[in-house]
Amino acid sequence: MQGNSGQARAGIDAQPEPMQIRRRFLVSDGWLASLFLAFLSSAGLYYVNIFPVIVDALMAGAGLSAEQAGKITFSNTIGAVIGAFCISWLIRYIPRWKLTAMALLCGSIAMDVLTIKLGNLELLIPLRLLHGILGGALVGLGFAVIARSGIAGRSYSMVLLVQYIGGAIGMLLLPPLVKQHGTYVPFYALICFSTITLFILPLIAEYPLPQAGEPTSRVAKAGSGYQRQLVPIAVTLIALFCFQLANMALFAFIFDLGKSFELSLDFISQTLFWANLIAISGAALAAVTGQRLPLAGPLLAALVITIVGLALFVFSNIRPVFILANVVTGMTWAFCVPYFLTMASRFDATGQMGAFGGFASKSGLACGPLLAGYFISGGGSYTQLVLIATAVLLLCLPAVAAATRLDPVPGQS
Repeated sequence: MQGNSGQARAGIDAQPEPMQIRRRFLVSDGWLASLFLAFLSSAGLYYVNIFPVIVDALMAGAGLSAEQAGKITFSNTIGAVIGAFCISWLIRYIPRWKLTAMALLCGSIAMDVLTIKLGNLELLIPLRLLHGILGGALVGLGFAVIARSGIAGRSYSMVLLVQYIGGAIGMLLLPPLVKQHGTYVPFYALICFSTITLFILPLIAEYPLPQAGEPTSRVAKAGSGYQRQLVPIAVTLIALFCFQLANMALFAFIFDLGKSFELSLDFISQTLFWANLIAISGAALAAVTGQRLPLAGPLLAALVITIVGLALFVFSNIRPVFILANVVTGMTWAFCVPYFLTMASRFDATGQMGAFGGFASKSGLACGPLLAGYFISGGGSYTQLVLIATAVLLLCLPAVAAATRLDPVPGQS
């Protein structure tokens, strides 16, 4: 009896406990974890990747001017700025972040549904503002979770991979669907993306906040005082802001830019589709180099290439140049943003600076379309806009020095 009892107990002990079964399905590292985190951090931002489709749908389908379309997209992105800014201060006080993420996803879906059902252009600005607040908070929360995941370099790159693949699909499929089914087709795409993320959310590991007594500043741990951190932090966030502003100022109006150079809608749509697909290689390269190599050298090379690529849009009347400009800037955009976010995440272990990186990113994304819309509606040409955006990119170069501060000193472990 005792032997049978022992065997029975051994059989019971051998059975996985409910918590063990649960943890088996929760991924905490590896490429699958990075992919799930990327979906979490992209759901509130996906509208940015189909901004040209949204803007063109509002201008052509709803008869809005560039200024009006710019105001609506600005309300969406300035809402994201507000949401990202607020969540950045609250990160340290959100231990159960999954419940917060679920609420934000459901709220974003509700705003998209109302946008479609109400069909009132006058309500677009407040609806998209609220959608942006919820989405920005979700992205900031996701960036904070990535920052403390231990796989930040890879995960930020995967965010760009997910966004570019989703953007490429959107650029190819949505414009003809808008022609067939109306202005609000892009908002159905946003609902689908958020719904997929809701199903993925339970499969992501917990990634808890640091326990009391654990160091919260990684740079301070490496020997830098708090005051000395302020300069590289500020330089990194300003560079990220300027980088997003310059690129989005052109990207949001890329259809109209192409049309101003007498390019057809089909050619522009196909170009953006293939450029987005090729740009995935930039994010993939960042996923590999960001974890293994120092930051400064690759970042400098990518920034210089971005400046040259953006300047090429001046010659968009030459079709191969327009294609090359989109491909080059797409690749470097997908490469540089993960680097900037990785730099921000290295300043603390709670993820707060990673969330502030999301705030700086959203600020640039919001200001780019707004300023470009006012500039074009005020009589400015797209050639002038390209030159201004290229000049703004030059302000990103000091971030290379901040990256040098974060890179390990040769000879030190």
